Amino acid sequence: MFQKYQFTAAERFLRYVQIDTQSDPLSSTYPTTEKQKNLGKLLVEELKQIGIANAHMDEWGYVYATIPSNSSKKVPVICFCSHVDTAPDCSGTDVKPILHSNYQGQDIVLPDDPSQVLRMSEYPYLQNKIGDDIITASGKTLLGADDKAGVAEIMDFANFIVKHPDIKHGEIKILFTPDEEVGKGTAKVDLEKLGADFGYTLDGGEAGSLEDETFSADAVEVVIHGVIAHPGYAKGKMVNAMKIAGEILAALPKDRLSPESTEGRRGFIHPVRVEGIAEKCTIDFIIRDFETAGLKKKEDYLRTQIEELLRTYPRSSFEFNVTEQYRNMKEVLDLHPQVVEYAKEAIAKAGLELKMESIRGGTDGSRLSFMGLPSPNLFAGMQAIHSRLEFISVQDMNKAVETMLYLVTIWEEKSEI
Repeated sequence: MFQKYQFTAAERFLRYVQIDTQSDPLSSTYPTTEKQKNLGKLLVEELKQIGIANAHMDEWGYVYATIPSNSSKKVPVICFCSHVDTAPDCSGTDVKPILHSNYQGQDIVLPDDPSQVLRMSEYPYLQNKIGDDIITASGKTLLGADDKAGVAEIMDFANFIVKHPDIKHGEIKILFTPDEEVGKGTAKVDLEKLGADFGYTLDGGEAGSLEDETFSADAVEVVIHGVIAHPGYAKGKMVNAMKIAGEILAALPKDRLSPESTEGRRGFIHPVRVEGIAEKCTIDFIIRDFETAGLKKKEDYLRTQIEELLRTYPRSSFEFNVTEQYRNMKEVLDLHPQVVEYAKEAIAKAGLELKMESIRGGTDGSRLSFMGLPSPNLFAGMQAIHSRLEFISVQDMNKAVETMLYLVTIWEEKSEI
């Protein structure tokens, strides 16, 4: 199927990562940064050049496109989805991608900051990439493979499927979302307009990985109310909310219930932001657990710890505000087993070893699944995400394109006439 095809995923990716699309968790606009639309506009233009006439971007920065069915069968409508934004954790401005051809296991020193060195000893996945072409950034920014790799792969998939009308498939939807990295990737999506039955996000790591399970997630805002007084005359009067916040943070367990001390299926309580003054101080937490019931246990634990601490500050008070973020998509995907089974089959057809994984995080697929579009997560090839050592293999990107192509043919083959 691919013998004479010149893959375009890497070439597209090298262009896309140079467009700054970093999202902003503190913004109240939608999308949170207008610059995300710059990539969206380019994607619409390229989709139209490929031959997908109805490609468009809406006011919120979502890109929608449809590839019509060429099958006489009644095939479920499949959507492929990736997000255009990059994480706020590390700069996404002036990304300079570098292609390291025919990697042979050497340390890769990033030229703009030689202290940034990609070593096989620290990233053992590189052991499997000998002979591959590796893309990194230059040392001062993240690369943006999360998730412009997925975007580039979907674009290459669209290019292939349009150019090869002999490949039978049902109707295919393409969706690019903004603001996934700040938890708002599905906030304005129009699923009725999208019109898909099942979806796949391309937002995963190692080639062959398939994720049908994520954390369930809540956000907790703790607001500490102290008592303000002039510091020169504060004895016996002032209760400093910032100091109370410091004690709350210091009392958090260090050997459990934290990202630093957990792995696998163990969840955590994680402070992500502190802001305030002596009179009032706010701590933002994220709570994570693979069992949704475990969220409340962790929230009750945190609330009890704060209540006990504030007994020593009787004139202070606190608010404890819980917001649902997303839920473990496995609860939905288990009701539609064929969505995952067909993905397993496609990965095998692409010549890859299947790696079933649970995401210690969330994807747009988490929310989409509960909104009515069951959407497991396929690999995109990204590694060391949200860091200046982020990298990706060109060959892994091409395998993601192959997997999508096999996937749509499997859906068509197994559908009724």
